[in-house]
Amino acid sequence: MDILHSLRHPEEIYNLFRFKMGGCCAVMLKLDRNTMSKSLQACYRYMNETSRSFAAVIQTLDGELRNTVCITYLITRALDTVEDDMTINLETKILILLNLHTYLYDPEWKFTQSKYRDRQVLENFPTISLEFRNLAAVYQEIIVDMCNKMGVGTADFLEKEIDSLNDWDKYCHCVGGMLGVALSRILSASELEDPIVGQDTHLANSTTLFLQKTNNIRDYLEDQLNGQGFWPREVWSKYGKKLSDLAKPENIVPAVQCLNELITNALQHVPDVLTYLSRLKNQSVFNFCAIPQVMAIATLAACYNNQQVFKGVVKIRKGQAVTLMMNTTNIEAVKATMFQYTEEIRQKIPPGDPSLEETQQSVLSIQNLSVPHGSSGLSNRLSSIHLLYGVILAVLGYQYLSHVWV
Repeated sequence: MDILHSLRHPEEIYNLFRFKMGGCCAVMLKLDRNTMSKSLQACYRYMNETSRSFAAVIQTLDGELRNTVCITYLITRALDTVEDDMTINLETKILILLNLHTYLYDPEWKFTQSKYRDRQVLENFPTISLEFRNLAAVYQEIIVDMCNKMGVGTADFLEKEIDSLNDWDKYCHCVGGMLGVALSRILSASELEDPIVGQDTHLANSTTLFLQKTNNIRDYLEDQLNGQGFWPREVWSKYGKKLSDLAKPENIVPAVQCLNELITNALQHVPDVLTYLSRLKNQSVFNFCAIPQVMAIATLAACYNNQQVFKGVVKIRKGQAVTLMMNTTNIEAVKATMFQYTEEIRQKIPPGDPSLEETQQSVLSIQNLSVPHGSSGLSNRLSSIHLLYGVILAVLGYQYLSHVWV
């Protein structure tokens, strides 16, 4: 199915070709593992094993910043694993969440009773904490502060429901926004970005809330199967008696209406995303921050009004992801992408949808900030390229789609 979809988008197959033939170097720098300690090599391996998409994006960063963000990510992954592992009893979960920031300075601490898929970050925590202690003091201070606050916030939500939209914002802040704030402070501390990037915590938080809400929306079914739920009662209670009811075939119409309302809520963060990205100066930092944002808007467009969210997994195409990665090099490109996918959402708004007016207004607000300039040039250039590669793409398409990883 992925092949058939991509054949309808020949520019994606062309970009897969470019990516495979070396275009990936424009956005993903090759790691020089020979200069790394064995423990740092292990940390990059853990990152690849727990989030291949994040591992790809982190390679856009320069020097010490890359290592710092890698370690920061692994620490937050440890927190997430404790939260998500339903085999760990509540008392143990809370103990770890509240104290993980202190375990960063304990060379021996590890947790070996997890059954969750990402348990290696807990089992091998001494390796991660070792590399944490090798970071510059300014980075350590930021990460410890983040880890402490994330642990407290996450532990708090273990014992209460996400009732209101305000609760949803608070939860997403605890598990995602605090990471965004910490990373922004790290970017400023590295002096690759201006102090305002780290000081403006509202923008840093809102930008990460956009990513976290996208994940919560997309992962509805997976979370339900894992015994979890991260959609706010204030919204889903309009459409069903229980959150799990939305997965029942007889409830698919109200379920999709609920989905559309949540996506509309997430779209409110896009103006903040554009403001945040417009402040970035360093190219590697821009790529690192912008690529997840364009992936998120593409994911929301794929999820909008889509029954598949309640039946299986909704993912963007490999060729689509590669195209987004390769084209996301400046703020105008990001604006063009936001315009493209909000237009896709606008065209899918169903008549009579309860959130119709709010969705239209959110889309209009984003598009007013994202009017593309000269974006037709890419299509014109690709037209001639399609003629050149048209014959070989049918033969090579499957190979590229099968072997190129994103």
